[in-house]
Amino acid sequence: MPEFREARRSQTSLLAPLEKRALLWQAARLPRWVHSDHLTALGLAAMLLAGLSYWLARASDTGLLLASFFLAINWFGDSLDGTLARVRQQQRPRYGFYVDHVLDAVGAAFLLGGLGLSGYMSPIVALVLLVAYLLVLVETCLASYTLGAFTMSYAKVGPTELRILLVIGNLVVLVHPMSEIFGRTFLLFDVSGVIATIGMALTLAVAATTHTRALYLAEPLPGKAVHSDRRPVAVERWPVAHETLPQV
Repeated sequence: MPEFREARRSQTSLLAPLEKRALLWQAARLPRWVHSDHLTALGLAAMLLAGLSYWLARASDTGLLLASFFLAINWFGDSLDGTLARVRQQQRPRYGFYVDHVLDAVGAAFLLGGLGLSGYMSPIVALVLLVAYLLVLVETCLASYTLGAFTMSYAKVGPTELRILLVIGNLVVLVHPMSEIFGRTFLLFDVSGVIATIGMALTLAVAATTHTRALYLAEPLPGKAVHSDRRPVAVERWPVAHETLPQV
């Protein structure tokens, strides 16, 4: 197979330092029979069950509590698998990159699909939010490949912070499922979903513009000089491994 080099990871989320210490502590204490693949499967199963729990919430509030529980289990499996592989020197960067991204997309589809069926979020809002998430995921993968750097968080918000916000939202809608804005009443999760979609759209626009400019400066047309007050960004071409997204 072609030469492979791992990209630089950029994780600047609010809880990243604390999370890193917690993951290293857990990885050092896991039984030897537990492997990163087990944790990856656990993370995926938990995300699927979280989506089913949201669907259950249409009939019982217990579904919201179960969804919060499975989001916590998803964090454990999804965040710890890469850390465990690095601690044990068992990295498989190509395999990890591919599997993590595919499962991120599948998990997001199940989670937001469940939310759209829960009665707490309109199906159209859930669908638009899913599309926005998948577009950001695609842009992130493309930027990782072409620029050799993987950005795991934006504006101090990463996958862990998003899970926490969603769990808080689950607890809030148990008491106040509706929100009043300008004299009109909306589902609280619809309001949150629209805000999240706008945030992802802005993230996509800024990231795509920044990365397109960087690549244009790094690869000018033959015989055409590119004038800029900034030095061109070095571009490294290789697929990359990453610590899973937390990616919703």
